[in-house]
Amino acid sequence: MGAPQDDAAQQTYGVSKTDDEWRRELSPEQYSVLREAGTERPWTGELLDEGRAGLYTCAACGAELFKSGTKFDSGCGWPSFYESIRPEAVQLLEDDSLGMVRTEVRCAACGSHLGHVFPDGFGTPTGDRYCMNSISLNFAPDAG
Repeated sequence: MGAPQDDAAQQTYGVSKTDDEWRRELSPEQYSVLREAGTERPWTGELLDEGRAGLYTCAACGAELFKSGTKFDSGCGWPSFYESIRPEAVQLLEDDSLGMVRTEVRCAACGSHLGHVFPDGFGTPTGDRYCMNSISLNFAPDAG
C-alpha cells in the first residue's frame, strides 16, 4: 500500500491540504509517519508511558481519536488502545506492504497514517490493539 496521499485522490477527507502545506505544518519526522505511512522506532514515543486521563487527537488535524480510558500496556513499544473514540473517527484499510497483510489505521478527518490495528488485544473489552505511533498523536490531559 502506498502512502496516505497516494489514496487521497480516491478518498475525500474533511481536512484536505497540499503536500507542500503538510510539509510546512509538520516536522520532518511527523511528515514521514503521518503522510508517508512511516513508523517510529518502538519504545521511543513520548506518549508510550502517558498515564494521565485525557484525550488523544490527530497530530496533523486535531481530530479526536482515542480516550485515555481505552489505552493499555500491550508491551509492543507503541501506545495501544482497544477502541477509537467513535468508529467513524478512524479509517481502516488493508495494508499488504512488507510481505504481510495488516489493517492500517488512518485519521478519518485528514487521511493521515496513525498505525495499525491487530486482533491481539487479549484481555481488553474488544480484543483489538490499535498500535499507534506517538508522533501521530497529540495528548490533552483532562482539566482538574
